[in-house]
Amino acid sequence: MKVGIIGATGYAGEELVRLLLQREDTKIVWYGSKSYVGQKYAAVYPNMFQFVPDFCREDDMEQLAEEADVIFTATPQGLCASLVSEEILSKTKIIDLSADYRIKDVEIYEQWYKIKHASPQFIKEAVYGLPEINREDVKKARLIANPGCYPTCSFLTVYPMVKEGIIDENTLIIDAKSGTSGAGRGAKVDNLYCEVNENMKAYGVASHRHTPEIEEQLSYVAGKNVTISFTPHLVPMNRGILVTAYASLKKDVSEKDVRDIYEAYYGSEYFVRVLEDGMVPQTRFVEGSNFADVNFKLDRRTDRIVMMGAIDNLVKGAAGQAVQNMNLMFGLPENTGLKQIPMFP
Repeated sequence: MKVGIIGATGYAGEELVRLLLQREDTKIVWYGSKSYVGQKYAAVYPNMFQFVPDFCREDDMEQLAEEADVIFTATPQGLCASLVSEEILSKTKIIDLSADYRIKDVEIYEQWYKIKHASPQFIKEAVYGLPEINREDVKKARLIANPGCYPTCSFLTVYPMVKEGIIDENTLIIDAKSGTSGAGRGAKVDNLYCEVNENMKAYGVASHRHTPEIEEQLSYVAGKNVTISFTPHLVPMNRGILVTAYASLKKDVSEKDVRDIYEAYYGSEYFVRVLEDGMVPQTRFVEGSNFADVNFKLDRRTDRIVMMGAIDNLVKGAAGQAVQNMNLMFGLPENTGLKQIPMFP
């Protein structure tokens, strides 16, 4: 497979490069980067020295569509939507890691992302690329909306409980924490070492733009509109997302009942690991991998359930999931090139 990457010098783009270079069945033909056109890719990321001799190229999707079987766009919101056309989609497949096609209501997208959508005609066609939920649709797609990192971890953590009607969805509170790579590689004061180190803070309180994405996907599952409270936090680590979600119970269930439900939904899923009783998901035990670890605890005192999940935001939360989608689109085993065991320490 010939692969092109637009936005190859961002963190998610570089993670795509790292994953794809380990495969014998793919060749990266285009390292796109508006900021580094004409510079050696290995000069931007010296860890790629002697692995990538190529130079960074411009964001020419029309030319790239002539060369690549699949294009990954790991770019800021709005860019992919401005480049996609029917002609391009007739020649190649696109996996977009931005939010351009995740939200089906264009007005909600424009409200939360503060930009005008450049190609709303493709929103309906785009498949939300969470393989554990939309596997069969992904296989037939030519345009994939790769889920956000927070929505991936949040959704996988609570999905079985929503689907089975165990919880009151509108009491759902999602507390999420992410490493600093989730903010991207751009120079921002809030991401400087002295700002992040020895510090932890909430941000996007009651306004984070992943909120409508999570709500929309949970609404599909619940069969009705779902409104949640979602608060993300920045923590001083490079990678990882930890979600702790709380909701009131609607049914009288035992720990065994809930565990059986999680096992029924994820027991055959390669990338979702339901932890044993008493274990809690930890970011360090999924780092560098495409795995999502989930578990739960019933709180009898409050008649609530605590649901927990952890992923690597750059892998299952971005590049790894994108490759997982690529595998499905080309009829390959879903875990091809994604069997990396989590790194520790």
